[in-house]
Amino acid sequence: MRSEYCGLIDESLMGQDVTVCGWVNRRRDHGGVIFIDLRDREGLLQVVIDPDTPEVFATAESVRNEYVLQVKGKVRERPEGTVNPDLKSGKIEVLGLELTILNAAETPPFQQDDEDVSEEHRLKYRYVDLRRPEMQQRMQIRAKVTGFLRRFLEEQGFLDIETPMLTKATPEGARDYLVPSRTHPGSFFALPQSPQLFKQLLMMSGMDRYYQIVRCFRDEDLRADRQPEFTQLDIETSFLEEDQIMSIMEDMMRELFVHVLEEPLHDPFPRMTYADAMERFGSDKPDLRIPLELVDIGDLMSKVEFKVFSGPANDPAGRVVALRLPKGAELSRKDIDGYTEYVGRYGAKGLAYIKVNDLSAGANGLQSPILKFLPDEVAMEIMQRTGAEDGDLVFFGADKTHIVNESLGALRVKLGHDRGLVERGWRPVWIVDFPMFEWDEKENRWQALHHPFTAPNVSDPAQLHENPGQTLSRAYDMVLNGTELGGGSIRIHNPEMQREVFKLLDIPDEEAENKFGFLMQALKYGCPPHGGIAFGLDRLIMLMTGSKSIRDVMAFPKTQTAACLLTDAPAEVSDKQLHELNIRIRRQG
Repeated sequence: MRSEYCGLIDESLMGQDVTVCGWVNRRRDHGGVIFIDLRDREGLLQVVIDPDTPEVFATAESVRNEYVLQVKGKVRERPEGTVNPDLKSGKIEVLGLELTILNAAETPPFQQDDEDVSEEHRLKYRYVDLRRPEMQQRMQIRAKVTGFLRRFLEEQGFLDIETPMLTKATPEGARDYLVPSRTHPGSFFALPQSPQLFKQLLMMSGMDRYYQIVRCFRDEDLRADRQPEFTQLDIETSFLEEDQIMSIMEDMMRELFVHVLEEPLHDPFPRMTYADAMERFGSDKPDLRIPLELVDIGDLMSKVEFKVFSGPANDPAGRVVALRLPKGAELSRKDIDGYTEYVGRYGAKGLAYIKVNDLSAGANGLQSPILKFLPDEVAMEIMQRTGAEDGDLVFFGADKTHIVNESLGALRVKLGHDRGLVERGWRPVWIVDFPMFEWDEKENRWQALHHPFTAPNVSDPAQLHENPGQTLSRAYDMVLNGTELGGGSIRIHNPEMQREVFKLLDIPDEEAENKFGFLMQALKYGCPPHGGIAFGLDRLIMLMTGSKSIRDVMAFPKTQTAACLLTDAPAEVSDKQLHELNIRIRRQG
């Protein structure tokens, strides 16, 4: 039905006959000559219909936005002064000699160039929204990325192997999406949160190198970078240490960015320990484009009389930090109040600060309500330690360590964006040496920082048992511009070590056998050392396209409430279906 894509026609086809198909982006009637901007996935093409072909002209007069057309015509040069340098087809136009309306269209729910359409409206009419050039480009980049990743991994000897969608619920991680079984009344499958256990079983099966671009499901509260169903690039390999796995993944990302964006990434990626990341940035996914860092001042505050500072400074679970903002003295009181409210969302009780007016005047050159609580020598030592200069502002955080890290870490990022301090380009980093466990105060037990199949950096289960809080894991996360792209680890391949981890996580033997008995059985029959990683494909595409949300790079995403406005899912089902599944709905209220 066509010989060329609209957006790919250029002066190289001058004088040739072409056939194109697409949607009417816009129709313009200029005093007896009709111009139609015809759109397909590759871009726009200007079609000219003149009165010399009365039948074609009459058809063109009936055309409206979003009509689907076929046009046969001749490529010619645009008149002088009408060239559009923003289009590949901007130097030419097609003189329409035949025009067929393949399908009419009602007035669309919104215009393609309308910037004020709500996201809910776009999702309800997603098939119209996806026609927008911006969305077309994102979907093409997504396809280009997945195609490259497949080729790269297959050249490295990885096998594309599918794992089950209907599997068994696990006790760790987010809530599972459950699927009732008709043939096993009262029993349920779970949709996989990840293929973690199956890819480990594939290593035990001798597959050696596995990958899969796979759909995963988590029934959790949503944010901009979360969806109930999302896509992972899942990878596992045998007989490689973490350095070798990380090296392959680095090569893959560097080549991907050059191939798709023509952008270089660092070689090699820098590495940073979890402890260093938390100390300097308050986050295990630091945005290294922002040149602001947290500075510990607990030792300086431990003896001051002001309990707001001395309390956390003397608390083993507390932390006191300073965050220097260059030229921050320009901030108004209203600005500072806004940032105080912002850190309050992360549990901070307030936001102390010092404005640096004139360091040559000593403490007299500083301005802050808190200075009356600080000895002059302490205030000046803080200025020296933070590297403060005239015109700067120093913020303070003092509380439990996790509150300080979350609130001041978030403030650091917000200040970087608000004050134009974010450097251009890409800043990848590996975060390594994570703690094996973190203590859950609410449940009064250890939790796995990654997942319970991550190997510790000790080989003897007795060593892990003696000191779980100080044991590090063999985990590694790839972070890019403050976003975690992927997380991975070397896995436990020893059944005794796996049992010890379950025991420390307070998973009873009976529950471990019920949930993971097949894994424990498989570990007995010759499990190779293995490890892997999983990348959030949606997040990666979001970053590469400069999108604000992963919903912008998914063809048919869900809303913040995990609903599909396009199909009205989830929806009720018939009583007959419920009866077949041995399910009865309990109505509330």
